Amino acid sequence: MDRNRNNVVLSRRVVLEEARKAERAEILSKLKSGMRLKGTVSSIVDFGAFVDLGGIDGLVHISELSWNHVNHPSEVVKVGQEIEVQVLDVDLNRERISLGLKQTTEDPWRSLVKKYPVGAIVEGTVTKLVSFGAFVDLGDGVEGLVHISEMAKQHVDQPNQVCSVGDTVQVKVMEIDLDRRRISLSMKSAAETLGYDVEVKPLEGEASCRGGRRGSCHRGNCRVSNFGA
Repeated sequence: MDRNRNNVVLSRRVVLEEARKAERAEILSKLKSGMRLKGTVSSIVDFGAFVDLGGIDGLVHISELSWNHVNHPSEVVKVGQEIEVQVLDVDLNRERISLGLKQTTEDPWRSLVKKYPVGAIVEGTVTKLVSFGAFVDLGDGVEGLVHISEMAKQHVDQPNQVCSVGDTVQVKVMEIDLDRRRISLSMKSAAETLGYDVEVKPLEGEASCRGGRRGSCHRGNCRVSNFGA
């Protein structure tokens, strides 16, 4: 304000910014985790998509776009598309809203696992061996884990003593964790129910020791006996 020159400078932008800030604060205060809202995709980035909720944007991270693997958000949504999203988290201090798109549809995994109730014995294919067990594909994209302790009645040091990748095996469904999307399987229990024993191959160097003696080696310790003894 310049009184000498009778000049006053006004700003409409400041008023609009303050109004928008108040609007954002009001929207944030009303948002709760679990709410479902309609919004419009405002922009797409490599790590997700921003959705305009009517005065404030929220982010749908790429991992929350679909139950299936997504290489880029543009595979699922387009700018200007109206979608329904679920509020996952609201950070009032940072004015950030985490949204989910996949949560608005049923997880297909939950429907698929209905085919495999606890106690059922099913056939699967070994897809991967790890130090703590073997992953088995049951079909339809459902994979479960046979923990090393559930591979055989005998002690198993390494999963490859029992099976190899590509093997077809019989497993019993022991537990289903819907939240973590995990299925626990057992080859040992399946074998007991079907009436056979799971073969455990010896580790290299376990079948025989030097010096013409028969025995077994386990973790560097040899237990031997003379031939004919």
